[in-house]
Amino acid sequence: MVGIRVPLRKFTHWSLEYRRRIQTRKRLERRIALSPSESNYFKRLEQEGMQESAGRMGGVVPVSITTYYLNLVGSEPTDPLRLQCIPREEEWEAGPLETADPLSDQTFSPVPRLVHRYRDRVLLLVTDQCAMNCRFCFRRHFVGKNQGAIRQSELDHVIQYLKEHLEVKELLLSGGDPLTLSDEKLFALVDTIRFSRPGIVLRVSSRMPVVLPSRITRRFAYQMRNRQPFWFVLHVNHPRELTQEAEQALKRLADAGVPLLSQTVLLRGVNDEVGVLEELFRSLTARRIKPYYLFQMDLAQGTSHFRVPLDRGMSLMRELKNRLSALSLPTYALDLPNGGGKVSLIDPPRMIEGEREWIFHTPEGREYRYPKE
Repeated sequence: MVGIRVPLRKFTHWSLEYRRRIQTRKRLERRIALSPSESNYFKRLEQEGMQESAGRMGGVVPVSITTYYLNLVGSEPTDPLRLQCIPREEEWEAGPLETADPLSDQTFSPVPRLVHRYRDRVLLLVTDQCAMNCRFCFRRHFVGKNQGAIRQSELDHVIQYLKEHLEVKELLLSGGDPLTLSDEKLFALVDTIRFSRPGIVLRVSSRMPVVLPSRITRRFAYQMRNRQPFWFVLHVNHPRELTQEAEQALKRLADAGVPLLSQTVLLRGVNDEVGVLEELFRSLTARRIKPYYLFQMDLAQGTSHFRVPLDRGMSLMRELKNRLSALSLPTYALDLPNGGGKVSLIDPPRMIEGEREWIFHTPEGREYRYPKE
């Protein structure tokens, strides 16, 4: 079986769905019975006096779930889609080496909203808002902190930086999810960047096709097509997210000639079985989406319950290599902590197994540590 088939239904305008997303315990409990662990998360939130200020706390990611995605969630607390969107009490536990900014975005930010970690490419934090806040989010210092969309003054500094750094050849629009912006705002931003730096290759990273598929309108696909080279990177973690509605949204992009890539995070209890990953990557390839990255979890604060041990991840990848063609096989990668950059775990830099940690030594002579459990 490829994905899950659900009946198509007539959507209201996507922005109305977005505004009506579930963001409080009260609204969530009207739709679903919370497990003890889920209930304890909210009790702790209330005890800490953070119910109103959760969005401003460094390691706390506010609840945000679209009704579309919640309709896909199972009743069991261990349902793989439920685990991704409903918080559990384990989020209050900070594991070894975990921080709210595990990739040190702020350290590599020469101007607000811009991250320049690699010589030839930069990342732009377009907004801090997502339609659905994933519970394993690694950008906990930024997402849901009520900063909103990039302001004109911030964009002016970004444009000036890009003009001064011609070594930058690619720009990734991220956040938050850039597609929470209207077409007018998003493509005005894109056009400003393109006008200032002609020829720069753009990527947009989004989870919208699988959490709010109505966002991918014909007009949106047409606007993407007219702004090539412009790559679309889909974040998808489980075959059940590839519903008929999501498939229609992705087909709309593919039919418009938009190049599609995917990225997946390896998550305990969600997709850490070889059969699940195989189905996901085959399903993506069948939909004209190249599986691009399978990411080992970043050391984000309060996410250790999602983390798959590194040696288990490498074992899964070896099995996938025996089952899948190169077309369907993503790169298994880890973003080294503290801004060490992305490394392939199929052909990694020198790794030493310590008692409690893996120790990575890069060609530049730097050392980075990642917990074994």
